Amino acid sequence: MSSDDVWILGIRMTKFGKRPDDDVMDIASEAALGALADGGVTMADMGVLAAGNLMSMGAPTGQLLQKQIGQTGIPVYNVSNACATGATALRTVIMAIKAGECDMGLAVGVEKLAGAGLLAGGSRKADSDTWQPKGRYGAVASVDGRIGTEIMPGVFAQIGMEYGHRYGGTSFELFARISEKNHAHSTLNPLAAYTKRLSLDEIMNDVMIAYPNTRPMCSANCDGAAAAVVVSDAKLRTLDPDQRRRAVKVSASVLTSDPWTESCQVLPDVNTLTRRAATQAYEQAGVGPEDLDLVELHDCFATAELVHYDNLMLCPEGGAVDFFESGAPWRDGRLPVNVSGGLQSKGHPIAATGIANIWEVCHHLRGEAGDRQIEGARVGLAHVIGLGSACGVHILEKAA
Repeated sequence: MSSDDVWILGIRMTKFGKRPDDDVMDIASEAALGALADGGVTMADMGVLAAGNLMSMGAPTGQLLQKQIGQTGIPVYNVSNACATGATALRTVIMAIKAGECDMGLAVGVEKLAGAGLLAGGSRKADSDTWQPKGRYGAVASVDGRIGTEIMPGVFAQIGMEYGHRYGGTSFELFARISEKNHAHSTLNPLAAYTKRLSLDEIMNDVMIAYPNTRPMCSANCDGAAAAVVVSDAKLRTLDPDQRRRAVKVSASVLTSDPWTESCQVLPDVNTLTRRAATQAYEQAGVGPEDLDLVELHDCFATAELVHYDNLMLCPEGGAVDFFESGAPWRDGRLPVNVSGGLQSKGHPIAATGIANIWEVCHHLRGEAGDRQIEGARVGLAHVIGLGSACGVHILEKAA
């Protein structure tokens, strides 16, 4: 242990899906109180609160949440950073603890998106007369403009097609098989929005949203929240043995944005900022991709998952197709990816996703993932990307 270490003490993800009888604060409170209970602490122990939400249009989400779970007068940070909002809220708490401002804090991400007509993987509200079709996955067809599409399904379709053009080996069926994997994984996750296994034919013959992504290959807009309690190493040492045993070390916490490149003036450069975030995270944690036991990455579309195999350096550069074809990212493969079902099945309540990905990794490191447990997991990576642009990468390690 190091005096600079920080730890996830408690963490909670709500059931993702349609929750018509609950408002944003109901869902956020469920996650926050659940994380506190999981860590064996209360709001009175928290020194900072960071709350992420995109759809409340500037409302003070954190302060409103305190009215439900405990108003203690602590600093509150309201965070909005596209799909990286939850990860950014968590990083805000981590930085406060590392700065010595407090020894424990709470990060929350919450969203109500079911039926909202949002662009899958984005944060702009769809106008029903402009962007169609919308369906079960909240995805919409791309619209071409002067410099190409600015709608998320189209953007990530182009990114996947560009990768195939550069390195070869991609096909409509290959991308559909990535989605087939994630829908298969979701059958073991009771908190996922969709837990039905889909055949390859069902995926390929569904509504085409933006080639090569059909509807099941797009992230699922839904309601949900996730929250995490972070604690300093010094404070953790004072807690009881069970709390220390279940704590998960945050070995790296990195946030990047787009650097200037020629290409990103036309198409968002999700590759460079992800590769830079991963490089920094591996260096910070003192581990490499070969040390990972599982990865939860931001598969807002099937095409996105493929390129992020490469961006996170899970394979040699240009080797994403071979990595998938080897069977490595399946639950029983060499390096399981999106055992939760990923955004395509678990769901994508935007501000909650960054912490939800960390929730999944934490449960495997604790040995608490139930039927989908990756046995012997000791090191995991959680990745999230928001166009705007932001990329969060966290590396987590099992307590010694």
